[in-house]
Amino acid sequence: MTSTTSGTSAGATSGTAAAETAGPHGATTAVDTSTTAGKLEDLRLRMEQTHTPVGADAVRDLHAAGRMTARERILRLLDPGSFVEIDALARHRCTRFGMEDTRPLSDGVVTGYGTVEGRKVCVFSQDPTVFEGQLGEVYGDKVIKVLELALRTGTPLVGIYDGTGPRIREGVVTLAQYARIYRLQSQMSGVVPQVAVVTGTVRNGHVHGPALSDLVIMVDGQAELSLSDPEFTRSVIGEVTTGAEIGGPELHATTTGLAHAVVGAEDEALDLVADLLSRLPSNNRAFAPAEALGPGEGVRVPAAARPTTADATADARLGTDAADLPPEDRALDGLIPDSPAAPYDVRDLLSAVLDDGSFLELQPRFAPNVITGFGHVDGRSVGVVANQPTELAGCLDTRASDKAARFVRLCDAFSVPVLFVVDTPGFLPGRAEESAGTVLSSSKLIHAVAETTVGTATLVTRKAFGSAYVAMGAKDLGVDMVFAWPTAQISVADAEDTTTAVYAQRIAEVREAEGVDAAEDLAAELEREIATTVVTPYLAAERGYVDAVIAPHATRGRLRDAFGLLERKLTENPARKHGNIPL
Repeated sequence: MTSTTSGTSAGATSGTAAAETAGPHGATTAVDTSTTAGKLEDLRLRMEQTHTPVGADAVRDLHAAGRMTARERILRLLDPGSFVEIDALARHRCTRFGMEDTRPLSDGVVTGYGTVEGRKVCVFSQDPTVFEGQLGEVYGDKVIKVLELALRTGTPLVGIYDGTGPRIREGVVTLAQYARIYRLQSQMSGVVPQVAVVTGTVRNGHVHGPALSDLVIMVDGQAELSLSDPEFTRSVIGEVTTGAEIGGPELHATTTGLAHAVVGAEDEALDLVADLLSRLPSNNRAFAPAEALGPGEGVRVPAAARPTTADATADARLGTDAADLPPEDRALDGLIPDSPAAPYDVRDLLSAVLDDGSFLELQPRFAPNVITGFGHVDGRSVGVVANQPTELAGCLDTRASDKAARFVRLCDAFSVPVLFVVDTPGFLPGRAEESAGTVLSSSKLIHAVAETTVGTATLVTRKAFGSAYVAMGAKDLGVDMVFAWPTAQISVADAEDTTTAVYAQRIAEVREAEGVDAAEDLAAELEREIATTVVTPYLAAERGYVDAVIAPHATRGRLRDAFGLLERKLTENPARKHGNIPL
């Protein structure tokens, strides 16, 4: 085994001590370490080597490809001057298969901590220039140390991934290190936020790190994430494929849902990490930081100046008089088309009811029939789960249920309140959906919503039919506040299906006695009656299943009041080891 330093050698006449600072391939620089100045110079040289552990050419190659080094990515992410590196001088200890001849400093991963917008974060960044970013024993020890630090201190973890798997020449120890890392990440789940940034080719055991994280960002044109590679795939099953086909951003953004965001450059990815962390607390015992409010937002009126007449009640203030409200609030009154079959973009609603420009959508191309993301209400971070009528008419399918369930659990784990926006005719039927496991997926969403302890509010804008409405945040599933617009249709089924179910025999008798035209006229009359008496928000409001039927322009104010009340909600689930969510 080669030592980092050659030890002390006595000079023949002077008695001075010298150390040789070894480079990655055995090149040495002699330094006189008999003096303090010499020792400091020795340290400087060693630390200098950590910036180019396998030489400057490898760094130039990365830059030529438009990519940053592992260290540069960390420095770009963190506040200037805040990075504190850990284990910079670590080297592998393997002495087999020629490994003893190549011992770069840092051993293929840069680890440490710093701040992002003034808040502490722990971070590691894989270095593709050192053994292709592959994991070895010392590499694993470094990652484990920073994970344990994040867990002990309640600090978010950011992992920057750019490595091709285990260091095979180090043997089975690499598998043990993977197991320790996976176990730690699983223990950290729901305790501190974990954000993964995939900047390069990530293969084999490396892929589970991002998948075990809370949020995953991939860089388009660079990132690939797959258990196998094209060569291995071809040798095992004879299938010819490419890295992009089995692990590219397109696959994970549209098909697997693993990628929460795909961005065009590393800079964008690192900026997005900062944005995401700003919407989450540092850990499960904290609350997400509040955004500064704009002029006139959230202003408290002194008690002596508050009116006491009935006109000053919340119902009057948030009722039907929209004259004094901003245009975006007034525009909500015309958002829902007169035809129940006509679509509208729910993003227009979110833009109006959330703080200006605050909505950050996640997984926009995966299951687009449900929208998930973070926004702010009165400066408070909230999670949003909204049916999208422009996609599958807002139906929930298997992927949408999975997407919504995972996001709800993320929000609940970190005390981020959740807003549900409901306009869904039901779960998507069909052989393909049943075969894909829609029963399990829909139950997963129901379980996720039912076990939340964070503040929740539901807004029903139009269709809310059957168990899909229940899954999207019905009152008796445990949601705290439920609001409905006058356009809401809350029922077991729509008016047409309800008419058929309730009056099938009567309509059949009229068809038999008076003919088809008479039966169709009766069916249309009965359908209109049901539409105005049953498939409305008012029956649900009478029974307390809806807390208030509100004018659309009043929505922003109602949500502000609701989430203000629920900000420090106190609820606990029954004592248990954990629930058995139908995965």
